[in-house]
Amino acid sequence: MKKNIMVVDDSALMRRVMCDIINSDQSFHVVDVSRDGEEALKKIKTMSFDAIVLDINMPRMNGLQLLEQLKLEKIDVIVVMASTLTKEGSKETIRALELGAVDFVTKPDTIIEAKGEDFASKLLLVLRGVLLGGGYSPVKKTANPFKHESKIKSTGNSRLVALACSTGGPKALQSVIPYLPKNLNAPVVLVQHMPKGFTRSMAERLNELSDIFVKEAEDGDVLEVGKVYVAPGGLHMEVETRRDGVSLIRLNEKAAIGGLRPCANVMYDSLKTTNYDHITCVVLTGMGMDGTEGIVALDKVKNIYTIAQDEQSSIVYGMPRAVADAGVTDEIVPLKEIAKSIIKNVGVR
Repeated sequence: MKKNIMVVDDSALMRRVMCDIINSDQSFHVVDVSRDGEEALKKIKTMSFDAIVLDINMPRMNGLQLLEQLKLEKIDVIVVMASTLTKEGSKETIRALELGAVDFVTKPDTIIEAKGEDFASKLLLVLRGVLLGGGYSPVKKTANPFKHESKIKSTGNSRLVALACSTGGPKALQSVIPYLPKNLNAPVVLVQHMPKGFTRSMAERLNELSDIFVKEAEDGDVLEVGKVYVAPGGLHMEVETRRDGVSLIRLNEKAAIGGLRPCANVMYDSLKTTNYDHITCVVLTGMGMDGTEGIVALDKVKNIYTIAQDEQSSIVYGMPRAVADAGVTDEIVPLKEIAKSIIKNVGVR
């Protein structure tokens, strides 16, 4: 059965383009459109939609105001934002994700670009992820998702947290990062699949909400305990340990892997040659299986402890499921327990 979608946008031409894109996939059908949030709200109250594709800037009631009203009235509906790439647009998008939107696609500036393959593929990819599953079909599932044997215990006290997430991640991170103490006894490196510009807004917002310091990573940043480093959109992030024992961030523009840059597998793979004695790997909600290959390889050479978000609290149970199916998890826990598990593993100063 096809999933019923409503498109909300004040541009008639953009509505038409998005309707054509969505209807081109046999899994979806646009059953209605709205010109603004006020019109959409009335329809949401009387009709049933599997998802809403929502613009932000509209007259009468904009996208953020609609999300606020849906939250106020406790109306549960899946919302995907269509957002611009401007600095202001990125901040509004982060706010939309806070208010309950599950993901977003960047809306082109022109109709010509909107009619292009890039926008169409991204919009359909997001809809498939949030409506049809995690975007990951395991080749072979382990009988037990947990590790069958423990690694040799670390002899040192140099610890690192490496976290990966995708669809649903920005909101999920607000249930994790603000609950980490500023005296956490480890640096945190974080890959969230987002375009350039949006990661800075996300990092700034997380920093506002948290005691622990959060920043968008810069090339050459020296890793310090009690700080969170967010991989910039459009760049791969690696960790390098110099001969003097200092570990720092390295960013590069190498080719996207599976369409992803930053890619969590790149981050995890780089950790194999660092001097950290104990690495806590954390995998949150997300489509696909990015991170699993890197964690499996890392587990062979490092003392690691892997925490995966559970299915019930994941918006898209793709990435956490993949790492669980690979048999390298130590814990599978609800989102609200993730921060507690991290603290338990790395301690505080």
